[in-house]
Amino acid sequence: MNWLDDYKSKLKSPAEAVRLVASGDRVYYAGNAAIPQALVRALAERRDELNDVQLNHVLLIGEDPLSAPGMEGHFRHNSLFVGPADRKAVNDGRADYVPIFLHQIPRLFQEGIVPLDVAMVQTSPPDEHGFMSLGVETLASVAACQVAKTVIVQVNERMPRVLGDTFLHVNRVDAVVEVTEPLPNLVPKPATDVEKAIAQGVLRLITPGSTVQMGIGGIPDSVYEAMDGDLELGIHTEMISDGSMRAIQRGIVTGTRKNLHPGKVVITFALGSDELYDFLDNNPFIEAHPVSYVNDPEVVAKNDNMVAVNSAIEVDLTGQICSDSIGPYIYSGFGGQVDFIRGAAHSKGGRPIIALPSTAKSGKMSRIVPFLKQGAGVVTSRADVHYVVTEHGAANLFGKNLRERAEALIGIADPRFQEELARAAKERKLLP
Repeated sequence: MNWLDDYKSKLKSPAEAVRLVASGDRVYYAGNAAIPQALVRALAERRDELNDVQLNHVLLIGEDPLSAPGMEGHFRHNSLFVGPADRKAVNDGRADYVPIFLHQIPRLFQEGIVPLDVAMVQTSPPDEHGFMSLGVETLASVAACQVAKTVIVQVNERMPRVLGDTFLHVNRVDAVVEVTEPLPNLVPKPATDVEKAIAQGVLRLITPGSTVQMGIGGIPDSVYEAMDGDLELGIHTEMISDGSMRAIQRGIVTGTRKNLHPGKVVITFALGSDELYDFLDNNPFIEAHPVSYVNDPEVVAKNDNMVAVNSAIEVDLTGQICSDSIGPYIYSGFGGQVDFIRGAAHSKGGRPIIALPSTAKSGKMSRIVPFLKQGAGVVTSRADVHYVVTEHGAANLFGKNLRERAEALIGIADPRFQEELARAAKERKLLP
């Protein structure tokens, strides 16, 4: 049977396709902008027929009917990165959270630590050879499709054909559902003056020829927007956004001085506008690879002058970074922060950066604190932290003792809180 006949024989409606899910199954489904929404909706419709189905995934955006109240006993999320769609369920105790470095997620599936019965992913239409691209999220979907007993794909004409190690052949799948629907957009808010000031501090740490990793939001977008001149930057990042796309279009990013994959932008997923998704389609400048490769600290470190920019919820006076919780309230996940912080730290000339506003709640609360909140988790250890940047400056903590760290961090805190932080540091015996 040729691939096209094979493809046609596997065509099903969403309701028919999710009949392949049974009670007790462990299911993986793609996240971010690649959520197979039609399959998720159809699976939710089977609530009364199914029990004890575990759902494994990374960030879910938008509405997720499988985590709604009333799904208890039928579906339970096992979230590898908590997002807006499952955050309430996790904190209500109706779903679970797995703290894990992003680059290690495929290993969970490959080694059977989290066995998978079913994988549900979204793809582009097949090319002339029967290969479908996983499009805007390669991440852990390649590994999930390799090991799952059953693979269901939602083929979407709106999914870009992203190049790289991101292809799935028709002969590997068990059911095909053709549903064309828009991919979720994530349109960032305009950057604040504080974010623009932080971006200037970050920009001073980026030299021509550097390779950068940044995400989405006011700070990274402001960094990209402020870049000018013949910088010959490279990008090796888990996520590509509209900000990085515009830097590529302006000629700021060329990749010509990268050690690894020169002349290519390396990603593992994309999240942004329709313009970004169109930009990625069949674009040979972009390569998507599984997160086990892209985020592997040893791989990241192969790029000289690797600059990794990540954020935090709060930083204590010794340099401990909390970025997945607000006290005991789980907000997100480990993601790739530690992957890239460690990779950049081992890169020749690398600069790992934690960038954050100095305050929260409209300036009423310092994000540089004497102690992390009770119940807060440490994502990046104080031994991993090098640069911390706020709108008030940059502190390099690498090789510094606890006293020097406290002094440096107080120096970049909001001036309104510096005296209070100094008193707390003395009470902790960090300062004489």
